[in-house]
Amino acid sequence: MKYLRQFLLILLISFIGELLHEVLPLPVPASVYGFAILFIGLLSGVIKLAHVKDTGKLLIEIMPVMFIPAGVGLLESWPQLSPIGVPVAIITLVSTVVVMIISGKITQFVIHKEAQRKTASSQTKEA
Repeated sequence: MKYLRQFLLILLISFIGELLHEVLPLPVPASVYGFAILFIGLLSGVIKLAHVKDTGKLLIEIMPVMFIPAGVGLLESWPQLSPIGVPVAIITLVSTVVVMIISGKITQFVIHKEAQRKTASSQTKEA
């Protein structure tokens, strides 16, 4: 029952994202609205992590299965995609490397700031 409740909450947030996509005249995908709503809800405490954690973990575990239909669609569209295959492969490779570098730098920055905060906190307690 817990998984059902958590899944329904995630589904409700996704539905609200779909509604925002239809109402707002911005070129933002509905899923991004949903992620933003969930993120703000978690940050503000309106949604507790325990309300979505288990189902979120399950959805992440089965995420590769969710890409199978998209992969099959690409295979079926191969005759139309083959003329632009090399540029798409290069763009995909370059953008993947750029995202990995930026994500790594941001992660290092956050870890460094957290370590500084903990060090400053422990020095304040000692004084």
